[in-house]
Order: sequence, then structure tokens, then C-alpha cells
Amino acid sequence: MCFSMIQNNNFSLLSPVTMGKYRIAACPQPLTSGRFGALVSIASGSGSASTDRVMRFRDDFLTHDAAAHYALAQGIDWVHEKTRTH
Repeated sequence: MCFSMIQNNNFSLLSPVTMGKYRIAACPQPLTSGRFGALVSIASGSGSASTDRVMRFRDDFLTHDAAAHYALAQGIDWVHEKTRTH
């Protein structure tokens, strides 16, 4: 899997990744400590049948980029586990 990086000021933003019916987007948030929290949005469906799962992680990160990468990786892992055939 490949995703592109978009440069924006002093940090990079990861483009959302689409895996099947899921759209995974990293949503890093600045914390009062000056570090960054990792959040990921995993959306599927459209219109009134759409859902959006948002996960916030305990760990904090020194940079916006590190939080984004961690969140995106966790979202990809969640989709892999959710769509894995047993």
C-alpha cells in the first residue's frame, strides 16, 4: 500500500487511504503540552448509511507527522483485522 505526502508549512499531511469500502484519515491533534495526539477516522458508506469510527490513542508524539503516521498505521491495521476472512 502506498499513500502520498502533502507538504504544508512545517509538517506533512498524509492523504487519506481508501481500502475497499473504508476511507482512513489521520487526524493528529495538538496537545497543551506541545506534543501531538494521534486520532484516526475510518469512514464507510454514504448518505444516511454512512458511518465514521474515530479512534483516539493514549500515546502522544513529538511531531504532527509522527502522530499522523501512527494513526494511519493503526487505522490500516484495524481495517485489515475487520476484513480478514476467518
